[in-house]
Amino acid sequence: MNKRIYWIEGDGIGPEIWKAARPVIEAALAAENTGIKLEWTELLAGDKAVKETGSPLPEETMQTLRTAELAMKGPLGTPVGTGIRSLNVALRQGLDLYACIRPVRYFEGLETPVKHPERVNMVIFRENTEDVYAGVEFAAETPEARKLITFLREELGVNKVGDAAAIGIKPMTEAGSKRLVRRALRFALDQKQQSLTLVHKGNIMKFTEGAFRQWGYDVAAQEFGDLTCTEKEPVAGRLIVKDRIADAMFQEALLRPEQYQILATPNLNGDYISDALAAQVGGLTMVDHGHVARIAFDDVAALAAHNECREAAAVEKDDGLLPGCQCLFQEIQ
Repeated sequence: MNKRIYWIEGDGIGPEIWKAARPVIEAALAAENTGIKLEWTELLAGDKAVKETGSPLPEETMQTLRTAELAMKGPLGTPVGTGIRSLNVALRQGLDLYACIRPVRYFEGLETPVKHPERVNMVIFRENTEDVYAGVEFAAETPEARKLITFLREELGVNKVGDAAAIGIKPMTEAGSKRLVRRALRFALDQKQQSLTLVHKGNIMKFTEGAFRQWGYDVAAQEFGDLTCTEKEPVAGRLIVKDRIADAMFQEALLRPEQYQILATPNLNGDYISDALAAQVGGLTMVDHGHVARIAFDDVAALAAHNECREAAAVEKDDGLLPGCQCLFQEIQ
């Protein structure tokens, strides 16, 4: 059986990672006797696309990906503070890749900054299209920012925002939150895990992050009620659904990581906690993340979102190669 897989080489260390990743995936398929033969087709994005088409993300690439089943990309560079918005975010939103799934565990022999990295074995499900990453923001002292500030004051009675403030919007929806938690719940149940933890800052942002927490509990009770329970009312043999405030979860990740298996988080929290957990097992190059909706889109390196790919090109090793193929290999099978 043949399967077409589209690939984007990426920037910086991307070409080096790509050349190493492809034979690993093909060897793994052969070793498992899957009978699957991959047909590799390149798509353009990033620096290579700019040189050949003048655009960092050509519409032809997006059109092809909208009908694709599998895709794989190397790291894409993103300027900080100026220039285009993140290509990675553009891909996630344009393809509605709503779930960023990142497994984090320790591989023996690696140097790490903690004493017991082997206690970390989690999978983070990060909502990928909403929250502050939606990109709805206005620079300080622009007409748009002033107009929004005036509206907040005159229409909603919000007087806490100064005239010179920059403004950002944090949209979070019931549908977006529930589909993320639903996917995490299905995974946790399929893998026979002990618990799923909703990570949020609902004690402060009650109507966004607090709503995420409640929607998470709701989907567990309404759609998986016979298979789940809460931490306050545990039932033997059922998946425990619990929640932790985001800053407390960072502490838990260091002190008691073995008590957590699956995390479901809004966009920003998931970005932070997944990187922090990655540091505990040896760094970002040792963990994978796949972006999933209808299409399985694998990042073979987690460098792009941190603007490390350009600087790392000459010095970074392909330490993340094997975990970087994990999510995609599972989807191919």
